[in-house]
Amino acid sequence: MNDTTPANRPRFTLYPTISYAPETSLEIGLSSLYLYHARNDVQNNRLNEIQAFGFVTIRGQYGLNLEHTIYGDRDRWFFLGRGRLQRFPLLYYGVGPDTRPDRPATVDALTIQLRERAMRRVAPNLFAGIEVDFQRLSSVQFKQPEGSPYPLPLGSDGSTNIGFGGGVIYDTRPNVLNARQGLFAELAYLNYSRSRGSTFSFSNILADVRLYRTVRPGQVLAWQTYGVLTNGSVPFNQLALLGNEIIMRGYYSGRYRDKMYAATQLEYRWLPFPFSRRFGAAVFAAVGTVAPSPRDLRFDNLLPTGGAGIRYLFFKKKDVYIRADVGATREGLGFYIFTGEAF
Repeated sequence: MNDTTPANRPRFTLYPTISYAPETSLEIGLSSLYLYHARNDVQNNRLNEIQAFGFVTIRGQYGLNLEHTIYGDRDRWFFLGRGRLQRFPLLYYGVGPDTRPDRPATVDALTIQLRERAMRRVAPNLFAGIEVDFQRLSSVQFKQPEGSPYPLPLGSDGSTNIGFGGGVIYDTRPNVLNARQGLFAELAYLNYSRSRGSTFSFSNILADVRLYRTVRPGQVLAWQTYGVLTNGSVPFNQLALLGNEIIMRGYYSGRYRDKMYAATQLEYRWLPFPFSRRFGAAVFAAVGTVAPSPRDLRFDNLLPTGGAGIRYLFFKKKDVYIRADVGATREGLGFYIFTGEAF
């Protein structure tokens, strides 16, 4: 809490978590965070972060999530990835922008997800390289709501899909967990083919742009636009999913899903308040929707969400906050507690 580690030295922390959700009941977990600069060089190298989170529930569910953003010495390499292993219920509301919020199906399955980008610097702040994505959904139990079952979607009995592709990233952020100035832009393409071991053949294009401006000392305006376009025989668990702890906060991840998803958000941050050394806050608003294709996008299907949150400066010397956000939608509230800003 006092952050006595010198600014140029790595910092590791471990802390317990507890949460509750109707589909899981009580959840107890353990989170860890490792922060460091390559070669401990604060002047020339960006802040790297490796996060891990594991949990169990009193209903026997479990999970392990890993994330990392790693820059090599003087930005020669850039590795961005995440992994997930969990036995955890997924809620399925159907496909498309007009699905109802009540009586979802419950999909109990073992999920494995691994995605890695390995990028080489080709110009200042510009990286290009390969991307690999592995997703497996197995031991699936598709529990339909009584009286109104859903047509079983593609992949409802499980699938294994391996995607290969490439991408480019432009990134001027010195601190990915709390960007106060800079630009991040990613364009990526992945192809999944039965000839390379996938259950289904399809493709995925992702675009993500984030802009940050310090408008006053300690006050940051952040903007993000995000889009996913899939094509081919896409299993339901790998469709474009609206809602999560990053963008469209307040919506359950996958509350809406389809072959295309687009969203944008704006957030204003006080880091920290002028009258406090540790506490800050943020307000945010977002809008997004899903559709079968770009030509099917309709403005009357746009979904608004907004909210606010508090911030606590956890690692003062590395300028990293813990955030607690509440997102409000037409269908209810979503609560989030994480290390680092949402985007």
